[in-house]
Amino acid sequence: MTTIDWSELTHAYGSAEDVPGLFARLGGTEDDAVWQELWGSLCHQGSVYDASWAAMPVLTDIALGRAPGGPIQAVTMAGLITTDPDEECRARYAREIAQLLDAARALRADPGQDAHTYVYLTMAVLAFEGGEVWAEALEGVNSEEYDLECPECEDGLFVAFGSYGVFTSAGDYVTGAGKEEATEGRTELVPATPGQLDGIGARLHGEAVQFGQTEVARALTYVFGKASCPSCEAVFTVSEEVEKQWI
Repeated sequence: MTTIDWSELTHAYGSAEDVPGLFARLGGTEDDAVWQELWGSLCHQGSVYDASWAAMPVLTDIALGRAPGGPIQAVTMAGLITTDPDEECRARYAREIAQLLDAARALRADPGQDAHTYVYLTMAVLAFEGGEVWAEALEGVNSEEYDLECPECEDGLFVAFGSYGVFTSAGDYVTGAGKEEATEGRTELVPATPGQLDGIGARLHGEAVQFGQTEVARALTYVFGKASCPSCEAVFTVSEEVEKQWI
């Protein structure tokens, strides 16, 4: 960091001159708060800045254990930064991206990894590999829903596959605790069978099974399965509409 004039770089809140100090505070009892500041500055609401890319060597050192701070945070932050479509920066930090890819793959293979962290690490793997849509869109697996548009009637739809059930809804489906679940305006999702999957769907599902992430694997069968619009009954593949949204 000493070779970078951080005062000439910017992040979400202006000058990035505070970034070296934030990284220097990692490795103690306040790491969670420091990472929250770093996320807010370098990746605010998914945005990427020149200071974000400049932080890649530091994040690589943390990911590889050469600096304190938590490899998972470093890898997932670097993954989000790498989704930025800046080919010049990607080429400049190609060495770091290759090292981060190895680190992400190793962390993801940990049998004790929880489902949410596994998904974020998979997103990072895809980002480092140069993947486009699913390096970002896979986050819907963690939120247990996708907000889509019917390809026929263009109605807004929620495709849900989590704690509220498995269905497509033409409106807000969340009900308060203790209330009877409303099912009007919903249709069922039809999951893909593993043998039907191909391309990125087959890869993501196969890796989830390989790493013992059964919850993620189940969700992916719905993400790459079929849905029908409650308004016009049009049948569509969920993942295809997700990809349209992110392109």
